Amino acid sequence: AYSVDLAGKGHVTFLDTPGHAAFTSMRARGANVTDIVVLVVAADDGVMPQTIEAVDHAREAQVPIVVAVNKCDHPNANPQKVMVQLQKMGLVSEEWGGKTICCKVSAKTGEGIDQLLEMLLLEAEVLELKANPDRPAQGAVVESRLTKGSGPVATVIVQKGTLHVGDIVLAGPFYGRVRALKNDRGKSVREAGPALPVEVHGLSGVPEAGAMLVVLEDEKEARRISEERSFDIKTKQTKGVARHLTLESLHQRIQEGVFKELKLIIKADVQGSAEALTQSLEKLSTDKVRLHVIHGGIGGVNESDVMLAAASD
Repeated sequence: AYSVDLAGKGHVTFLDTPGHAAFTSMRARGANVTDIVVLVVAADDGVMPQTIEAVDHAREAQVPIVVAVNKCDHPNANPQKVMVQLQKMGLVSEEWGGKTICCKVSAKTGEGIDQLLEMLLLEAEVLELKANPDRPAQGAVVESRLTKGSGPVATVIVQKGTLHVGDIVLAGPFYGRVRALKNDRGKSVREAGPALPVEVHGLSGVPEAGAMLVVLEDEKEARRISEERSFDIKTKQTKGVARHLTLESLHQRIQEGVFKELKLIIKADVQGSAEALTQSLEKLSTDKVRLHVIHGGIGGVNESDVMLAAASD
């Protein structure tokens, strides 16, 4: 996670998720950390299969999308072709009368980056993304690791409130007092407000990525909750893994009226088949159950499909 300051305007924190798998597994763990997804498409390559997967993941997580068309300085750059491809996916740029913000940028020359940042701040204003800094902090663990010098270290994006050095925190089954906070540039800071990423030192263990970090008033209370959660995890491990939706349990859940939407992932030999199947299946929706194809692709079932299926049940 990296934070960028715009003098007098505010700051934007970027959460870098290289590839779709990282995005899916984060959602699977319930860490809907992002407010806006920036979809980076290369102007010389255009829309790739992983771009389509990334769009499907963002839509499933119900996060608005802003497109950054990168490599616009490249001799073979063709931003118009990218716009056409995106339009076919339902992302119509504002230039063409749609609602999707598209910025032409170059990571190499820096062209258009300021405009992208300003557009993100504008989108945040339109979406009314606000947080109260004057309350106990709450955030999401983006990454965590065990270091030789500092012990367990968790990278956290603060979502509400302000996190201070000395606060008693709880993240998953681990608790502790914040010994030190470091910003994305490795400098020590005394506090971190909403939308700022910090490394938190002082936890009793390494929490899972996606765990919620909360500040508590009382250390005894933190220890009690920590012990309860550790016990629950051990109980679940002895009982076996959580049960996902199966074809056997589907009919029973529909009859009980609990089940409203059947999510499907379609893989086919060619794009035409996938499209035809998607359209035909979605027409089968009834009053009781809606059929919803969350992703369609070409080729065999791969790991990313399984992760998306697990994430969205």
